[in-house]
Amino acid sequence: MLARTSSVDHLFVNQVAFSSIIQLGDSCYLNGFSRALAVQREVEFFNGNEGNFPSYAIFRMPLPLPPINEAISISRYNATPLIRVNKIHVTAVSNSSILHVGNTKHVSMEVRIKHIRQLLPRGDEQDTK
Repeated sequence: MLARTSSVDHLFVNQVAFSSIIQLGDSCYLNGFSRALAVQREVEFFNGNEGNFPSYAIFRMPLPLPPINEAISISRYNATPLIRVNKIHVTAVSNSSILHVGNTKHVSMEVRIKHIRQLLPRGDEQDTK
């Protein structure tokens, strides 16, 4: 059972992009997932096999989740079962992010980005003088 009620008088979000979510209200599960290739090049050049995520090890590796080895005991007292906020102003929500107002039981977020920098070969220092 979810324990509190959330109340927001004004919510302003300027931009939501790239599989992001604005969730108003309670939820049981929130799962966010994103993967991206960030390529920086000195010269614009595109070949046909770009964007193949499985060809990069970072996208195939299992997600390392540390085990929880200690016992967890929680005791809480909600004197007022209401979370009240006057105004929330958000500039942007992007890359599979979630803006959530409400209660959530389980949250899982994962982002994997492969940064690639492709530079032109450099000659001897004397060639540039």
